[in-house]
Amino acid sequence: MKTALTLSGSIRTGSYNVILQHHVGRKLREAGCEVTDLDLADFPMPIFNEDLEPGNVPEAAPRLAQLFAAADIVFIASPENNSGTTALLKNTIDWVSRQRYGQWRHAVFGIGAVSSGKYGGVVGIQHLRDSLSKLGALLAPTLLGIGPAEGAFDENGDPVEPGAQHKVDQLVRELTHFSRGGI
Repeated sequence: MKTALTLSGSIRTGSYNVILQHHVGRKLREAGCEVTDLDLADFPMPIFNEDLEPGNVPEAAPRLAQLFAAADIVFIASPENNSGTTALLKNTIDWVSRQRYGQWRHAVFGIGAVSSGKYGGVVGIQHLRDSLSKLGALLAPTLLGIGPAEGAFDENGDPVEPGAQHKVDQLVRELTHFSRGGI
């Protein structure tokens, strides 16, 4: 069975990106994957600073790197902050990238965003795509941007727009197709 991780670059209560994270997680389960939905609030790390290495690496960094290395699929939902990745997600990637577990080499990564604007955070997730690809991550081709956030999801956490539903389904097909684990 393929294994998948989902996470959000937001830990805000009521975050639309957490809603997207859980929706994609449900779709991956429907596709036959074993899914773990991560909450980055459970992985506290100080702002990355090389002065903390090697003796003061936060316990969460190698733990997350090992989770990434063991997964066949990683889905990241990230809000757009000032046309880029959130500080939380950037810091997480900085710490995880310093670990030596092959965390970018096994899984196929999918990224998506929900934004208050009509472009659905695609500028910010393009920045995330660039960062992950420079680390050696294999990325699914679909860029999943949903916006505007207000009214984008129904009471079950499913996208309201048929186009958004289609893009989620397309991304899940790509993630399960390109991943290396077996179902």
